[in-house]
Amino acid sequence: MNYLFPIISSFLLLFLLPEKTATDHELLKNLLYDFLEGASVNDYDVHNRFWADDLIYTSAAGERIGKQDIMSGLTVGNTDTNGNFPQYYADEIQINIYGEAAVVAFILVADIPLEPSGNEQLLFYNTGTFLKRDGEWRAVAWQATRIPD
Repeated sequence: MNYLFPIISSFLLLFLLPEKTATDHELLKNLLYDFLEGASVNDYDVHNRFWADDLIYTSAAGERIGKQDIMSGLTVGNTDTNGNFPQYYADEIQINIYGEAAVVAFILVADIPLEPSGNEQLLFYNTGTFLKRDGEWRAVAWQATRIPD
């Protein structure tokens, strides 16, 4: 009968322990997915949440910009769901976490609508450096490189 106490105690502990919260890996992956979905419709709030105020972004065209430059091309509360913008997806996601810093690397797939019909697909290597500040992950550095056809 003495052997039942540890088993019952362990079983009860499973129900009394708080529910596991999402890991930083899961949080970053979901943040990326949410961002790409929002970027596909030029969602101001999604961009504002994703990028840190001190962002350094190097585009595939070799331009270096900051968050303010990105945000200036967007309108608060405005999204475009009519399909005129590229649809973005992530493939081959790699996430390395270093305490309060993380590196997220992936292949960005951009399906770009063509007039009058069809799509062009472009691929980019993207690498983002994230810092966790006040409990939130935000991208502080970004590098995009076009993958040749």
